[in-house]
Amino acid sequence: MDTMSVNVATVRSATSLAGARESARDFLEGLVQPAGAEAADTVVLVVSELVTNALRHGGGTCTLDLTAHPDSIEVAVHDPSPQTPRMRTPDLNNGTGGFGWPMVNRLARATAVTRRAPTGKTVSALLAR
Repeated sequence: MDTMSVNVATVRSATSLAGARESARDFLEGLVQPAGAEAADTVVLVVSELVTNALRHGGGTCTLDLTAHPDSIEVAVHDPSPQTPRMRTPDLNNGTGGFGWPMVNRLARATAVTRRAPTGKTVSALLAR
């Protein structure tokens, strides 16, 4: 099994998010059994969404873990906030979001939110390879 951990910068910036997406692409390209192009695009999209949410709502810092399984890729994002993602009506007028978590849930085989002691959580998504 191929595994890799990537630390995302503590700064809330497009640079740290771009680094997370690039790390995901590098991870996928380095696998012995590579993911298909569509699956790889989906993994990068989910990484982008989960890292964005962690940086925006989770305290400005997070850790990204990617794990390859024989038929799936697991994306796990750890942040220091105990607040869990929630479904909400997307904001079509004011640009405050609401689209990402439903999208992740539609793209993933499974999602999970696990509380971490003493604080924080891990949000994970299992995606087809």
